[in-house]
Amino acid sequence: MADQLIDETDREILELLREDARRTLGDIGSRVTLSTAAVKRRIDRMQENGVIVGYTVQIDHAKLGWGIEAFTELRFTGTTKVGEIVRTTTRMPEAQAVFTIAGDPDALVWLRVRDMGHLQRTIDEIRRHHQVTGTKTLMVLDSWTRGQQWPHPRECLGRLEPS
Repeated sequence: MADQLIDETDREILELLREDARRTLGDIGSRVTLSTAAVKRRIDRMQENGVIVGYTVQIDHAKLGWGIEAFTELRFTGTTKVGEIVRTTTRMPEAQAVFTIAGDPDALVWLRVRDMGHLQRTIDEIRRHHQVTGTKTLMVLDSWTRGQQWPHPRECLGRLEPS
């Protein structure tokens, strides 16, 4: 379905926007050899089709005093509904994301806190929830994130060929 929504030029436009969402339409057009109007039409179409769902800013949280990251595995009673699992932490400002998981554990929560005492208080707050039966916290030492880049179709074919 996604391949029907976008083509290689759209992928290039998305990559340029991912690198810098404030990039001008003229700059994008010069890089993908399209007019400004053509770039605008493509971006508008991708927004209408739900391929582009928003724009954001990247923040250095450490400079704001929230430099410690951790992931906490959560285990719940067997009767807990998935929606309730998500609601357990989404009201907490420390929770950056909640991932429900099939299997053990039931959820993984990405936390961002100011210091170790703040992390302890946050974990204590999570544990007070009556359906949480256990937690395990993993500290982040460093991180790397893959951008939303798509391989060129020729690259994919090259990977499939025997060496």
